[in-house]
Amino acid sequence: MKLRHLLEHLSATPMLKALIPFVVGIALADLYVLPLWLLAGAFVCTGILALLLRSQTAAIGMLLAAGFAIAEWQEPTSTLPLGIDTGYELRIDGIPTQRNGYTAAEATITAWRDPLKGQWHAAEDRILLRADTLITLRSDERLRCHGRLRPLQGGAESYRRLMARRGMVGVLWIGERNLLEQHPEKHDTWHSRAVKRLKRLTLPTEAEALVRAMTAGDRSGIDSALRDNFARSGFSHLLAVSGLHTGIVFALINLLLWGLPLVRRGHLWRTVAVTVAVWLFVAVAGFPPSAIRAGVMCTLLQFSLISGSEYSALNALATAAFGMLLWNPAWLGDISFQLSFIAVAAILCWGIPLCRRLRSRWRGLNIVIDALIISVVANIATIPLVSHTFGIVSLTGILLNPIAILLATGIVAGGVIWLLLPFGWVATVVEPFIAVTTEALGTLAHQTAELHGGVIEYALPTGAMVTIYLVFIGTTLVAWSQKPKKIVTLRR
Repeated sequence: MKLRHLLEHLSATPMLKALIPFVVGIALADLYVLPLWLLAGAFVCTGILALLLRSQTAAIGMLLAAGFAIAEWQEPTSTLPLGIDTGYELRIDGIPTQRNGYTAAEATITAWRDPLKGQWHAAEDRILLRADTLITLRSDERLRCHGRLRPLQGGAESYRRLMARRGMVGVLWIGERNLLEQHPEKHDTWHSRAVKRLKRLTLPTEAEALVRAMTAGDRSGIDSALRDNFARSGFSHLLAVSGLHTGIVFALINLLLWGLPLVRRGHLWRTVAVTVAVWLFVAVAGFPPSAIRAGVMCTLLQFSLISGSEYSALNALATAAFGMLLWNPAWLGDISFQLSFIAVAAILCWGIPLCRRLRSRWRGLNIVIDALIISVVANIATIPLVSHTFGIVSLTGILLNPIAILLATGIVAGGVIWLLLPFGWVATVVEPFIAVTTEALGTLAHQTAELHGGVIEYALPTGAMVTIYLVFIGTTLVAWSQKPKKIVTLRR
């Protein structure tokens, strides 16, 4: 074990080294409050010292001050009155979902009425909207209603903290009597168009709900029983469009255009086509943060393939994290953000090296081994955070995730092909394929959730979770300090 090997490893990931102090600065902003002028001065002074003296310590201080300042600057502030009956104008964000006895949606309040002066004030505050099931809510439509905005209450503390991280300032309940005006959006978004196109497929109810959720991010058809089965089986990550789904689209388009580089400048056209397809998929899904992260990763990878530059996936992951936290520091506390990056980082640091070490002569066996290793590594890496946040650990899901991911790949591929080619003859092929794969996935989730002893209900304490991840990081650094072994394959 040598420090030189560790430094060589870290030198290939400069963005990872820049990300760490930036994240620490954002985390410190949650604990302390400092004036912005002081943080700006610290940023300028440390930046000048870093340039003049080429001091790494000054550079670390500059990044720490930057993270602290950006987190404070973008701290959400709300002027909305809480607990007071008044009028609101709001816009529905995303696609509403049916829950037990009510309709749930995220919305943005664009204006509110001062109950004392009768004046309307502009606003741009996000809320959780709860409506009577007799009211039909549609994506992007505008409402004028009367109600009482309440603070985030009830449920687990972790859920309230997550909603606050996502910028939610309160909860508004409305019924038929509270709704004054309702104006549907005149122009369809990519998201709503994709949902309408997927609804044209003749599929069973559960199959349609799954393909809409996994292809377009529309979870309005997912009922509580199906959601619970996927949660207890460890497959809940498949119901939300994430890096996995974006990666499937990335691989699918590359596979469909595999012969394009054979023509003149074909590799450039394929890069453009893949990049456009990936970001169209992100738009279709409604730009969820996990899909945006994956879109950045896929774009960096695709352009690195034509530039001939050495591609560091871990450095690209750190670049995506840095850019997203620069845009919205609150994502650092978002559970989906945390799970996504922990899983991908674990795959890059441990999954891929283990796949290389356990390579065999048989290609078919290698595919099975690789899928199992990647699934086990990603699940083990996220177990502490899942247990701490949700109080549940799916043991059977660790081993069965490769099968679930394979079925999910088929569902997403079928949905994407239909979105690209919405012709009758395509539907005759896609419909039975999606029906079979969704039924298989639903059955697998149900059977896995029913297995005795397959799920452990335990909430890991914060200290224990932090300790486990520190051990993970320490073990990774020790592994990076080892001299890489040269593997020579002898042909017979």
